Amino acid sequence: MDYLYHPYQSKRHTVFARKGMVTTSQPLAANAGLEIMQKGGNAIDAAIATAAALTVVEPTSNGIGGDAFALVWVKDKLYGLNASGPAPATLTPEAVKVLGHDKMPVHGMVPITVPGAPAAWAELSQRFGKLPLKEVLAPAIRYAEEGYPLTPILAKYWGFAYKKYKELFTGDEFKAWFDTFAPNGRAPEVGEMWSSPGHAKTLRAIAATDARDFYEGEIANQIDTYMKKYGGFLSKEDLAAYKPEWVEPISVNYKGYDVWEIPPNGHGMVALMALNIYKKQSKPQWQSVQALHEQIESMKLAFTDGKAFITEEADMPVETAHLLSEEYAEKRSALIGDEALDPQVYDLPKGGTVYLATADEEGNMVSFIQSNYMGFGSGIVVPGTGIGLQNRGHDFSLEEGHPNVLKPGKRTYHTIIPGFLSKDGQAVGPFGVMGGYMQPQGHYQVVLNTVDFLLNPQATLDVPRWQWMAGKKVVVEPEFPNHLVQALIRKGHDITVAADGGSFGRGQIIWRDPVTGVLQGGTESRTDGAIAVW
Repeated sequence: MDYLYHPYQSKRHTVFARKGMVTTSQPLAANAGLEIMQKGGNAIDAAIATAAALTVVEPTSNGIGGDAFALVWVKDKLYGLNASGPAPATLTPEAVKVLGHDKMPVHGMVPITVPGAPAAWAELSQRFGKLPLKEVLAPAIRYAEEGYPLTPILAKYWGFAYKKYKELFTGDEFKAWFDTFAPNGRAPEVGEMWSSPGHAKTLRAIAATDARDFYEGEIANQIDTYMKKYGGFLSKEDLAAYKPEWVEPISVNYKGYDVWEIPPNGHGMVALMALNIYKKQSKPQWQSVQALHEQIESMKLAFTDGKAFITEEADMPVETAHLLSEEYAEKRSALIGDEALDPQVYDLPKGGTVYLATADEEGNMVSFIQSNYMGFGSGIVVPGTGIGLQNRGHDFSLEEGHPNVLKPGKRTYHTIIPGFLSKDGQAVGPFGVMGGYMQPQGHYQVVLNTVDFLLNPQATLDVPRWQWMAGKKVVVEPEFPNHLVQALIRKGHDITVAADGGSFGRGQIIWRDPVTGVLQGGTESRTDGAIAVW
C-alpha cells in the first residue's frame, strides 16, 4: 500500500517485519504471542497465547470469564468465530423484575452470561493451531504464577476501578474481587508486582483439557456453586451446553477494498453501514470540515439504526443484507445536508475490551478481540480461580417487543468486534479498535484514514478521533484541531472536547505487502501498546 505524507505528525513510527508480528495493548502479552510463534506456532497459536496472557496482564479490560470474536485468514480464506455466550436458561425478564429491577443491572449476579473466551481459544487451537494448548497457554500461566509489574495505563484504570468498586461493591458476593485484585487493601501501583495463583491454576486446567474443565469439569462446578450461593442464574448446565459458532463474515466494498466484520449479534455492521452511506457523499479532502461533517452524519445514521435493530439475527426486524444494501445506503445518504441532523430510526421496508492482531510468514493472520465488558465486568470473581465474570447481559432490554429483549439462551447485542481488510481476494490485514460503543466508529475512522487519506498504520491510529454520542452531540479528543471544532459547531454539531483520550478506543493494525510479504504494524499510543516482531 502506498502512503501519502500529511502534515499530521505521528507519535510513533510504523514497525516492519517479515517472519511474524503481534500487536496488542500490553507489551508482555505481545511478547507471549511472539514467544509461541518462535517455538513453531503460527499466527493462530500466537493469537491464543496473547489473548490468554491479556487476561492476566490487563485484567482491567478482559478476563477468562468474558467473550471473544475472531476473524482468521488461512490459505486465502477468511473465517469468522462468534464466541459470545448466551443468557442462562433461567434468566428471564420476569425473574429480573422479581428482584426489583426495571432494567438490566450493570454489576452483580444478574447480568452474567455464559463466558465464551476459553471455548474460543480451544476452538481456534483445534481447527487452525499447530501447537498443543498446553504449550500455547504456558506464557500466560507463567505471568499469573510469577507475577509481573504494572504498566502506567494499566495501573491508572486499575486504580479508577478500585475507587469505584469500593463504593459500589458492599455485598459479600463481591469479596473475592477485592481478594484477587486488591490483595493489599488497595489497587496495585505502577511498577508493582501482581500475581494470581488461582488464575494460573484455572489456565492450567483449561490448557490440559482443551477448555472442557471450564465448561464440564471442576471449574464449572465451582462457578455453579458460587452462583447458587448468591442467587445467580448461570449454572453448570448452561456451561456444558455452550459451543462457539463459526460464522460467515460480512463485508462491503469501499473504494476497491473489502471491509470485513462478524455478523450480528455484534455491531461491526454499523461500521459497514456507515461506510456505505459515506461513499455516496462528496469526494473527501484531508482534514476538511465538509468531509468530517459527512463522516459524522453517516455514522450517526448507521449507529442509530444499529442500536435499534441489532441483536441475534433471527430476532432482527430487518435483514442484515438490507442494512448493507445500496438501497439502504442511498436512502440514508439522501438525508445528509449541510447542517447536523438529529437522527431518527430508519423506516423499515414493509414485508471495558482488548484487541490483538497477529500475522506469520505462512500468510496466516488473525483479528481477535475479547472482553469482560465495562472494565472488570460484573464484579463477581469465583473465589480461588481468578475468574472475573462478564456483565454482558447488561445490554439486554426488558421491554417486551424490543429486538434485543432478554430471552433464555439468547446472545445479546455485542459491542466487541474484530475487523479485517482485503483487496482483490488478497489479505491486507487485521485491524481493530476496542472501546465499547466507540468500536465501530474506530473501525470506520481506521478505514477512512487508510483508504481515503493513505495514512500508514501508525499514523492512522494516532490521528485525533471523534465519537458520536447521541443526537447532535459529538466528543473529540484534546488534540483535535480547534478550527475544525469551530467549523463543525457552525454546522450545528454539539461538540465537546474531552479531557483526555481514554474513551476513544485503543487500536492495533497489521498490513501485509502483497508482493514481498513484509508486515507493517501500528499500535495504540493511547495505552501501553506494543508490537512484537520477528
